Amino acid sequence: MKVLLFAGSLRKDSFNKKLVNVVARIIEKEGKATPTILDLQPLNLPVYDGDIEAKGMPEGATKLASAIADADVLIISTPEYNGSMSSVLKTAIDWVSRVKPMPFSKKQVLLLGASPGALGAIRGLAHARTPFENLGNYLYPEIFGLSKAHEAFDEEGNLKDPAQYEKVQKLVHSFLTYCERK
Repeated sequence: MKVLLFAGSLRKDSFNKKLVNVVARIIEKEGKATPTILDLQPLNLPVYDGDIEAKGMPEGATKLASAIADADVLIISTPEYNGSMSSVLKTAIDWVSRVKPMPFSKKQVLLLGASPGALGAIRGLAHARTPFENLGNYLYPEIFGLSKAHEAFDEEGNLKDPAQYEKVQKLVHSFLTYCERK
């Protein structure tokens, strides 16, 4: 099973990129799937604009759509900005939704989030569900929100709290087990 992971963040030291890396290492340890991490930053996706699309799809959008189409399942981590998902994630969704056949269609999706706030990106995760569901994906009902993310990782990018790590590990295991049955 091919798992594509990405964070809805461009920042080099993004908490969500760190969380994606933790999850990829968990997947590698399980040995049930092959994780691939995609960094959205080098794709240079402009905000969706029909005039840009009329001139041709941006190369980054085509690369992202191809990576999504090639994956069996998606694991996406988004920050929360002003109570919603990041504009980076929304832009990525908007561009990929324009590709035919639809790369997002019928993908199993696990949503994660990390935020320095006390709610752990939960409000952003709630908003992120809508476009993925609208595009015909199957969202795993359980999510993970990492609060106080600015304190959650050690120097190597590992989760400091063993209970948090165990929670993520169990979630990833149950998600992959679910996907194997589908």
